[in-house]
Amino acid sequence: MGAKVVLVARNEERLNETLSMMEGKGHIVCSYDLANIDGIGGLLAGIVSKAGKINGFIHAAGIEMTKPVKLLSPEDYENVFKVNTLSGFEFIHHLANIKNMEKNGSIVLIASITGVIGRGCVSAYAASKGAMISACRTMALEFSKKEIRVNCISPGTVLTPLMQNYLATLDEDARAKRVDGFPLGLGQTTDISNACIYLLSDASRWVTGQNLIVDGGYTVR
Repeated sequence: MGAKVVLVARNEERLNETLSMMEGKGHIVCSYDLANIDGIGGLLAGIVSKAGKINGFIHAAGIEMTKPVKLLSPEDYENVFKVNTLSGFEFIHHLANIKNMEKNGSIVLIASITGVIGRGCVSAYAASKGAMISACRTMALEFSKKEIRVNCISPGTVLTPLMQNYLATLDEDARAKRVDGFPLGLGQTTDISNACIYLLSDASRWVTGQNLIVDGGYTVR
């Protein structure tokens, strides 16, 4: 029997957009606001009751707030952290329960190269992704006792529909500057999904607590 894929998206538009790119049948889909941290335990329990224990989990959530530090409020940081970081941590909190996740499972957190480099006016976003990269190491040690691996992937600029819409708003010089920063050009969504497949598979059975940077060479400069 093929693996069941459970897809959780923040709203119906994003859910349908992502579902349209998936192949195969039998996926379980649901819409959920990841800012509602308190309901994640119940959400996961419902998923497990339908699909069985989880053997692979990917947390791919990100909202960005572009503001200089002087304009950021505590509430801004809280809103970004809830969706980008704390929702993932809360899922992992419940995946630590043996009734929710299989042994030899794999957890993948989608972080960002902004968690390891400097970029102006994205302090809240960078901090949320940097926290994920840092916590991954500790979580990997704790979950190793359950034979479960925990890793991060940090993408560079990937041509998602949202990114394509953003690039379309830039003038020619600004867009060229963004693209020129990547020796191998901008990424495709498959560049990240292939990295996820690797970390979810037995091919990475001896890899845990790592931050896999997939950025077309941006950070080697």
